[in-house]
Amino acid sequence: MQTPILLHKNYTLNEEGYQLKLPLNLETIIPVDDSVRLLSQFVETMDLTDLYSTYERINTVSPRTLLKIVLYSYMNGDYSSRSMELNCKRDINFIYLLEGKTVPDHATFARFRSIHFAPCAKRILAEMSNLLYELGETIFIDGTKIEACANKYTFVWKKAVTKNQAKLLIKITNLIAECEQLYGIRIVHGDIVKMKHVKRLRKKLYALKQEENIVFVHGIGKRKTQLQKSIETLEDYLERLKGYTKKLHICGKRNSYSKTDPDATFMRMKEDAMGNGQLKPAFNLQQGVDSEYIVWLTIGPQPTDTTTLIPFLKETEEYLAFKYQKIIADAGYESEENYVFLDTNKQLAFIKPSNYEISKKRKYKNDIGHIENMDYDEENDSYICKNGKQLSFTHLRRSKSKTGYVSVKNIYQCKECKDCPYKKECIKGNNCKTPIEERNKVLSVAKTFLKYREEDLERILSDEGILLRINRSIQAEGSFGELKQDMQFRRYLSRGTSNVLAESILLAMAKNVNKLHNKIQKGKMGRHLFPLKSA
Repeated sequence: MQTPILLHKNYTLNEEGYQLKLPLNLETIIPVDDSVRLLSQFVETMDLTDLYSTYERINTVSPRTLLKIVLYSYMNGDYSSRSMELNCKRDINFIYLLEGKTVPDHATFARFRSIHFAPCAKRILAEMSNLLYELGETIFIDGTKIEACANKYTFVWKKAVTKNQAKLLIKITNLIAECEQLYGIRIVHGDIVKMKHVKRLRKKLYALKQEENIVFVHGIGKRKTQLQKSIETLEDYLERLKGYTKKLHICGKRNSYSKTDPDATFMRMKEDAMGNGQLKPAFNLQQGVDSEYIVWLTIGPQPTDTTTLIPFLKETEEYLAFKYQKIIADAGYESEENYVFLDTNKQLAFIKPSNYEISKKRKYKNDIGHIENMDYDEENDSYICKNGKQLSFTHLRRSKSKTGYVSVKNIYQCKECKDCPYKKECIKGNNCKTPIEERNKVLSVAKTFLKYREEDLERILSDEGILLRINRSIQAEGSFGELKQDMQFRRYLSRGTSNVLAESILLAMAKNVNKLHNKIQKGKMGRHLFPLKSA
């Protein structure tokens, strides 16, 4: 029996020098102001009933402890489940969170994120936002595109599928006509070929095969009968048609998707290594920031931000315990539908108009063709151009957006543009087949939209509007900067909208805890907005 050698009061070594025991008091080793302590205390105050309900039985490590470990790993920019397992064995902060329990397997962390956390991720984020809420009344909304966990060459384009499907339908029509002539059968009664005719042809061809007792042959040196060729051609067409139909169903309202991750849509990204505008599979991440905390987020397949605002705000009202009164967003969110929704919902819009920057330029102000540079005669409901001619109201034009919103535009037209000396400056566009010399000036005026834009412009030019717009750049865009640069998260690690949303929410929660810790350390609690810097 080897005699232990006492080297130090905390180290016990045997004769070979191997350590036998190292007693650690984590409470004294980990600093009082360490972020791991704040995370642990914060998660302890959260109501995780929804998370616990996803478990039939709980093993040694509780869901609350697993959430702490995953969040702390995300706080330090490590998103691998294998790294989480390794850190639980080596890192004292992870050991502190584990509270003496057995180290979970990496598969346990992976299942926790996808099976248990994902179904209740929104409610858990809402729980955190409700705890962080500090009587702020403004929310800064912005979006970014993050690459999906999918191969960038596994694209399926809706336009190409539709085109190939149309060609295939022509081939099927020709095949039906050929079979009617070859086998003396009548399938189509009329000019229109429907799916029921294809099924009827398939049934009759197999009936002929059984009547004539034809045996199908395959391989080299075997000659196929005409009936076998017809049936195989028809089966091939039906299989291809089934594939096209499935692809169109997966696409839905989108223009593309990835075979690797069907929920991902191909979008134009800022990170373009080739410099050729290549489209990549990605998700549109929308974040709402208040007091530098991410209070809400959504994931969508839309390549633009315009149609994401209303679903985003509806979700905030559904999940959060408070309602924001002031909505601050950039020019990508401006639309008549969004203005009307915010007005109906009794929320103030601070949305930068899409023409705000260009309208300040001299070229725009001197463009006589713009409606802003024409005088409006309210009594006669007409516009007066630079030549003094009248553009009178002719009719209303209604148009429906992709979301189903119907907008109404007033159409005004001038009847005396023939000899106008300003015609080439006033009438723009070469898409019309009619030459400019033969065209009259036409104005399309969305009065509802212009009314809301004018009110919104007045708000954003006020002192409050300037302060809020600057804070949107700092807080909303700064949040994406922290996500992509500080946390080095530029590509999702999971697939499917549900898992991607869960991953985004874990990132947001980790970022919120880091931000809360920094605010406490710097004594900046209670600050909602960054003040304007004086010159």
